[in-house]
Amino acid sequence: MSVATDERAALCDLLDELGPDQPTLCEGWQTRDLAAHLVVREHRLDAAPGILLSAFAGHTKRVQDTYARRPWRELVGLVRGGPPLWWPTRLPAVDKLVNSIELFVHHEDVRRGQEGWTPREPDAKRDAALWAGLKRAGKMTLRRTPVGLVLARPASAPQAPLGGESIVVKRGPNTVTVTGEPGELLLFAFGRDAARVEFDGEQSAIGAVQGLSRGL
Repeated sequence: MSVATDERAALCDLLDELGPDQPTLCEGWQTRDLAAHLVVREHRLDAAPGILLSAFAGHTKRVQDTYARRPWRELVGLVRGGPPLWWPTRLPAVDKLVNSIELFVHHEDVRRGQEGWTPREPDAKRDAALWAGLKRAGKMTLRRTPVGLVLARPASAPQAPLGGESIVVKRGPNTVTVTGEPGELLLFAFGRDAARVEFDGEQSAIGAVQGLSRGL
């Protein structure tokens, strides 16, 4: 089982448990909206561009809202079943590359949208995949930083073989180091404030990093 497969299954189990009307970390989205988003990105070539491109966002929202009105079991079933056979992420290598971080982030959007959440325990396989994804995506999602920025894993994490490793997002003045487990750093890099990370640097520079518009 891949990390993407594990995250998809766990997310769908949680959606089944919570139902369609629970909050998520995605502003304005309940669980039904997040599930509909995942279906659109894997089933609708005509609507998927609007996820990233504002010029097509209106059409994407209309399609997503249509899916969101479907019966809950049907909607979660579409997420659980994944894309059609001809979709690129049906290839295991592409699924691993694209969906490991996407499904982890959205799983946490649902988990951390509920009261009383706690971070998951470290997992070597998952953390390695998320760290690799952060290396690819971090420089893009944090590209607006006006100061130097480094993402670092805790050096004291004995269970993490990559403990102490870091990613230089940008070299520059007043460098800020953001430290956390791979999943926490990934959530921070994708604009989620409900991430357990620590900041080190000048206070003004830390404020600039915390106030960044983070994401694709």
